[in-house]
Order: sequence, then structure tokens, then C-alpha cells
Amino acid sequence: MVRIALVCLALAACSKKSDDKPKAPPPAPVTAGQVGSDGLRHVPIEANKDGYTPDKIAGKPGEKLVLVFTRTADSECISQIKVGSAAPVDLPLGKPTDVAVTVPATGELGFACGMDMFHGVVVAQPGA
Repeated sequence: MVRIALVCLALAACSKKSDDKPKAPPPAPVTAGQVGSDGLRHVPIEANKDGYTPDKIAGKPGEKLVLVFTRTADSECISQIKVGSAAPVDLPLGKPTDVAVTVPATGELGFACGMDMFHGVVVAQPGA
């Protein structure tokens, strides 16, 4: 009986409460980027060993963007980018690669590495 009580106390002491630390809110989509001579907003995105930075880009519904991917890690996984249902685009190491996209009317347009391990989104935000 004493053993059962000790085991229960030990388990209770080891259990982690989910509310010990408040969860950080998800990062807000990035609205940065510079308007190029073509009149489009160019958004730089780093493709590295941890995925994409930034991985959420906000835009006005219907806005045309140029996502400028630069691969900074020598990893096969991020050597290609797939945006929506378009064909994969090669991302040469250290060379900025432009990918033109249109922000959807609502919702998100996803992008992922060639192995579908790392993901990002272009998010429609009317006030962006």
C-alpha cells in the first residue's frame, strides 16, 4: 500500500503540467519586402537547415508578389521549392531565385521543399 502511494506521488511529481508555461502566439505573417522596378513587392526568404525564414508572408488578396528564395544550407531537401500546384523550382546554393506568386483571394497559398518536409504560406490579409 505504501509502495503504491509512493509510486503515485513520484508520477505526480514527474508529470508536466501543460499550463506551466504560456504558449507563445504564432508569429505574425511578414508584410515586409521592397517594391522593385517592376512595381511588385519582392520578399526575401532564406531557405536554411531549419526551413524558411520567414515562413509566413501576408499580402493583399490578388496582390502579385515575387518571393526571392536564397538557399543558405547545402541540403538536398531544400534544393527545390514547390509553390501551390506549380512545378518545382531549383534553388541553387547561395543564388537568389525569384518565384512569382499571386496572393489568393482568401486563405493561404502554400510552399514546400522538394521533400515536403519544410513548409511556408502566403496568407491573404485584406489590410496588409
